Amino acid sequence: MESVSGAARVRRHEDVKSAARVLEVLELLGAEGARLSLADMASTLSVPKSSLHAVLRTMESRRWVETDPSGTLYSLGLKALLTGTAYLESDDLAGIAGPVLDLLAEETGEAVHLGRLDHTDVVYLAKRESRHALRMYSAVGRRLPAHATALGKAILSQYDAAEVQRRLNWPLPALTPSTVTDPDELLAQLADARKRGWAVDEGESSVDIRCVAVPLGTGHGGGDAISCSAPRSRMDDDRLGEIAAHVTEAAHSLRTLLKRLGEH
Repeated sequence: MESVSGAARVRRHEDVKSAARVLEVLELLGAEGARLSLADMASTLSVPKSSLHAVLRTMESRRWVETDPSGTLYSLGLKALLTGTAYLESDDLAGIAGPVLDLLAEETGEAVHLGRLDHTDVVYLAKRESRHALRMYSAVGRRLPAHATALGKAILSQYDAAEVQRRLNWPLPALTPSTVTDPDELLAQLADARKRGWAVDEGESSVDIRCVAVPLGTGHGGGDAISCSAPRSRMDDDRLGEIAAHVTEAAHSLRTLLKRLGEH
């Protein structure tokens, strides 16, 4: 009985290890956003190519990964897209946010985003495009460092300084020359955002793009926020205040809808 039990424990350990490797592959391909070779992935994940190749063959057969025509470069497969779509369809906030985002985009004429804090990053859950030809690049599922975005700073402003220090990885990376990386300066910005109810990004994630964001709460393990972005040429200080008012109203509408949803 002891040998059987020992063998079962070994099998369980190997199953857990294989499951962890599958997740590591998905996370790596998702973070890179580009095709990777077996050698690249084995080197990054510090695993033997032979065992990783077996995992990749299984994932390919289940459509979690795909290869290029040469069969040597791997990327996320259709099953990953379907799973991501299912996440958004089952999320309460993403499900009810559509009309509010539509109205905010119509009122401002600018790009609108719904974002969620995921560890040290913000992930876009939904977006509405600007009506203008000159616009910022973004995409649902894109992630950016929280400290460099208005969405992230709005969410972080709901936490005290000690919790912010715990949640972020220091030293902070700079995405542009304007990105705030000094701890004291960032904490001061978060304090200001907490007082006025909204945060601002002054070209800190994309050069010459200003963004205003309002937090929606600290649920989902981190928190959510809604934002509006535009080139600096279309968002001077007066316009910044006007847009902040629109975003604040939209955030209030979303909180109200979420509260009603929770009552049913």
